[in-house]
Order: sequence, then structure tokens, then C-alpha cells
Amino acid sequence: MVEQTSANVHEYTVSELSNAVKRAIEDNFGFVRVRGELGRVVRAGSGHLYLDLKDEKAVISGVMWKGMAARLSVEPEQGMEVVAVGRMSTFAGQSRYQIIIDSLEPAGVGALMALFEERKKKLSQEGLFAPERKKPIPFLPDVIGVVTSPSGAVIRDILHRLRERFPRHVVVWPTLVQGRGAESQIAAAIKGFNALPEGGAIPRPDVLIVARGGGSLEDLWCFNEEVVARAAAASDIPLISAVGHETDTTLIDFVADRRAPTPSAAAEIAVPVRSELHAEVLNKERRFVGAVERLFDGRRTALLSAARGLGRPEDVLGAAMQRLDRASDRLRGELRARLEQARTSAARAGGRLSKNLLAGSIAVYGGRVAAAWTGIAGRVDKAISGRCSALASCQRLLQSVSYENVLERGFALVRDQHGGLIRRAAGAPGGTRGEVQFADGARAVVFDEAGVSKPRRTKAKSTSKPRQPRLFD
Repeated sequence: MVEQTSANVHEYTVSELSNAVKRAIEDNFGFVRVRGELGRVVRAGSGHLYLDLKDEKAVISGVMWKGMAARLSVEPEQGMEVVAVGRMSTFAGQSRYQIIIDSLEPAGVGALMALFEERKKKLSQEGLFAPERKKPIPFLPDVIGVVTSPSGAVIRDILHRLRERFPRHVVVWPTLVQGRGAESQIAAAIKGFNALPEGGAIPRPDVLIVARGGGSLEDLWCFNEEVVARAAAASDIPLISAVGHETDTTLIDFVADRRAPTPSAAAEIAVPVRSELHAEVLNKERRFVGAVERLFDGRRTALLSAARGLGRPEDVLGAAMQRLDRASDRLRGELRARLEQARTSAARAGGRLSKNLLAGSIAVYGGRVAAAWTGIAGRVDKAISGRCSALASCQRLLQSVSYENVLERGFALVRDQHGGLIRRAAGAPGGTRGEVQFADGARAVVFDEAGVSKPRRTKAKSTSKPRQPRLFD
């Protein structure tokens, strides 16, 4: 009986059975909505998202293809309670069933708020919210950097508010402010502004504004991501957070150096009102001028009081001026008396002088001068005579050794055509010109081609006088 029953059962291949199970599951669970807690969450390199949905008693595997995963507004994390919408299917390669997820949302605002509070507590414990970390916002920045979407109303509101208050140079770093990938762009923009060098082609901002308009908690969730909060906390440039409306709160609000309730309020925080500054300057100018005038008035009053206490200058100096006048009068009289006395003494001395007395004195002193001059002149004449005798002796010695005396004795000087002295016959090449200088003048000569011969010596006649040597030079 058993064998006959087994023989009547249909026999499946593994693939046929797997496909039958797949069709049965997909036909009965073509659309499902599942609520559960995220367990394992893995984003593959291909962009697909693999996760587990669980509760207290069971676990269902899930997969979300990359096209759907890229549109997630909230990054799935382990422990988050979510609602997944999709369809059931099987994965034959591992003989298991899974849910193909088309959309994944947090299970209400409570789930997101729980995640928000958990991240807030974590970052607070790390000290990212500490007041001592906050940097002061510059009073009047030259350059303002804005991180926001370039196509939204937020940037227009900021620029309009800046023009009304105090126009400044604005540099916008365009980013997404919602959806998948927005958190990475916002963090990169904050880091990029901080990496700009001083004096570069793009001016480095003095203050940053991270801004976005209002929205739901899911729309603003990118500003609750840790990567954005940490980038804002690490910024060296003072940062103003202006995300959402006044009632909206994100993590970047806690780490920013200043929180603005709206983007327009961020522009008001960044710059003062120019008209108010102008009025304040004028007010301070008036106060300064008034203070200076009051100071001078007080000094003028004190000076006048001191002047009244001193009295009139004529009363103080009158007696001294009278004494000076009297002393001047006595001085003039004394000078006139001294001058008359000197004139009288000079007249008396002149009367005692006579012509004969002067002539006698001149003769006496003249004789003394003449005697002194005679002695000096004698000594000079002797010195000059000695020098003249020495000079005459030198002149006679010079004449005695002069070659002109030798020429008078019958010798001659031979020179070449350039005036150079020829001392040897070999120094006069044949056919060249020269000259012979005698005692009474010089004659031009041309040297022949004959060979050099020794000079002939002639016998001197015997006389009683001693023989004189001849010069051959």
C-alpha cells in the first residue's frame, strides 16, 4: 500500500520545487507591510541594502535594491524600529525566503526621536556640546560662507537680509539639504571652506552659515547625522546653524557656535545694521566732542581763576623795572666819566713826546737792527760761497768724465738708424744705415758687407812721453 502511494506522488526536481515554493509565496504575499526592529544592516559595494527585520520571536531577511536604497531619507541603523513595505519572495541559492523592500521608513516620529536622543547623548558625552568650545562670531566679517541649496528660497532670504543690514561678500557652497547623500555633501562643504587658504583665489570665509528651510523630521534628518555634527564641531571657522524653523531642533544646532531660529535670523546674527552703526558712531562723536569741550571749559575757568589770584603784571614787575632804569642811568654816567679820564691821560702822554726824542729812539733801535742784520748777512754769504765752490767742483768733475771730451781726442760714436749705440762690428749688419758722431757733428754712413775684422794696432813713435791708452768702445 505504501509503495503504491509513493509511486503515485509527483516527483520534482530541486529547481521545480524551489520555483513552486517561490510562486506560492509571491502569489499569497505579493504586497506586505511589516513592522519590526532592524537587526543586521549591511550596504554592499553594489549599493544594495541587506538587513534583518526582527521581533521577540522571529527574524525575516530583507533586501532593498540600490535604486530604492539611494532614495532613503534616513540611514537605517541597527536597533531602529521601522516599517518595511514590499513583497515576499525566496532566494533559491540559500533555500530561504526574504522580503523585497520597496520603501523603508522609521516606525513613526517616536523611533526617530529615540535615535536622535541616543546620538545626542553620545555626542554630549564626547564634549562636542561644551560651551567652552564655542567660538565667538566676528562683529563684522568680510566674507560669509553659506552651505545650502543654491536653488531654494533660503539663499535668497539670506542675501536679501544681508543687503538690508550690511552688504558683505558671500561665497555659496551648493549642496543637497535633503535625502540620501545630503549629509556627505554638507560635511564636505564645511571641511572645504576650512581648507581654503588665506589670500587664495577663493576668499576664506570669516563665518559660516549652514542653512535649510523648514520641513518634517525626516526631511531634516541629514542634519542629525553624526558626520555633519562632527564636521561642524571640527570647524575652525565660527559656524551659525540655521536649519528649519524656530521649533525645529537638529544635532548641528548643539555643536554650532551659534544657533539661529531661521536663515534670515542667521544673516542678522552674522552682520550688524549699518544704519545703526552709523548712528552709533555719530552719537559717540557728539559725546566725544562734548566731553572735550567740557574739559577745555573747565581748564579755561581754572586758568582765569589762577590769573586773578596772581594780580596784574605791572604791579609785580613795576619796582624791578624802576631799579633797572636807575641802574642804566648810573651806568651811562660812569661810562662817560671813564671816557673823559682816558682822553685826559692820553693828552698828557702825547704832550711829553717830542720830535727829537722820537728821532733819538729810532736811531738807537735802528743801529741795533743794522748790527744784527750785518752778522746774519755775513754768515749767509759764507754758506753761499761754500755751496758755489762745491757746485763748481762737481761741474768740473762732470766735464772731465763726459764722453764729449773723449770725442775731442779723436774718437767717435757709432749708432744704428734708430739711434741705438753700436759697440761691436757685429752689431752693424751689412747694407744697413747708421751714423757716426764726431766732436763737431755727425755723419750718415752705410755699413758694407765685409766680414768683421780685428782692429789694427799701430806702433807708437818712440818719444820721451809715456804712452796714452786708446778707447775701443
